[in-house]
Amino acid sequence: MRLLHTMLRVGDMDRSIDFYTRVLGMTLLRRNDYPEGKFTLAFVGYGNEAEHSAIELTHNWGVDSYEIGTGYGHIAIEVEDAAKACDDIRHNGGSVTREAGPMKHGTTVIAFVADPDGYKIELIEKST
Repeated sequence: MRLLHTMLRVGDMDRSIDFYTRVLGMTLLRRNDYPEGKFTLAFVGYGNEAEHSAIELTHNWGVDSYEIGTGYGHIAIEVEDAAKACDDIRHNGGSVTREAGPMKHGTTVIAFVADPDGYKIELIEKST
């Protein structure tokens, strides 16, 4: 068994694809419209879905925003340098919600950013 994807409902598919590909450096793996169901699915990630997990972005036509809810936590991405990643994300128009630094009660360097819909993404600095 393996993790295939995490699904997020998004208010604007093009804006979300731009964030995940341009700002976070993922690749758009596939995108399909489902006219009968009035929704679009797009999968983004850092590698081929046969070997890597992906994020499924779901846009229900006519819905511009969602309540994130209290049960959602975050997506985590490993980065070489969390401070540099924050600078790069900020430079590309992304929102840094917690600057890079040691996690509370630990030593792992983390940071948090938010996607255009407000979903949190944790950046975890690769340990050497």
